Amino acid sequence: MSHADHILVVDDDRDIRQLVGDYLRKNGLRVSLAADGREMKAALDTSDVDLVVLDVMMPGEDGLTLCRNLRAGKHRAVPVVMLTARDDETDRIIGLEMGADDYLVKPFSPRELLARINAVIRRTRMLPPNLQVSEAARLIGFGDWRLDTTARHLLDAQDTAYPLSAAEFRLLRVFVDHPQRVLSRDQLLNLTQGRDAELFDRSIDLLVSRLRQRLGDAAREQAYIKTVRSEGYVFCQPVTLIGDPA
Repeated sequence: MSHADHILVVDDDRDIRQLVGDYLRKNGLRVSLAADGREMKAALDTSDVDLVVLDVMMPGEDGLTLCRNLRAGKHRAVPVVMLTARDDETDRIIGLEMGADDYLVKPFSPRELLARINAVIRRTRMLPPNLQVSEAARLIGFGDWRLDTTARHLLDAQDTAYPLSAAEFRLLRVFVDHPQRVLSRDQLLNLTQGRDAELFDRSIDLLVSRLRQRLGDAAREQAYIKTVRSEGYVFCQPVTLIGDPA
């Protein structure tokens, strides 16, 4: 890697923390170690962290809770690789739904972990910059709609609320954070879910179709989400902040 990326390893098992930390340091990375959520938050607040390696099964606040809270806070852009002792597809899906960028089952090879860390950081840095919307911003307006980022639903001109699924909300939030920019399917997958593209490449097309129906965006008109042939999608509408909570 071109520079020493800073990795935060969060695991209540001291031996695993030390093993992972020593291996990553030997491979040119800067490493901080944390035993629980409190130490994790302190490290994030006091230093620049490029990626968090986060264990799922920890006493107190578990890794899923910590990941969800991380995605809702000021450090939400920091990528996360989750570790778990259970090889369960449901756990993996839940972890990804909470905002993890990748998922590795214990026992794992430190070499594989390093490869996944490098891949996640590389993908993250390929993503376009967003609008840096304030964390306090609640309402985002575009066209005839407003997105309530707190309640996670759409509001029309008559203030009628339309609920969104978690996946629909994430995709729409990505679009309003990156208006007038062409986003490939791989970029949309990384921004919304962090999942492997080869496993979920068709899910973006399906989600875009559902979101267009929510917005009343006719396939021929494409007034909100336009398909760019062989490239991906672009959110066409100007975006404005129209309300902040007191």
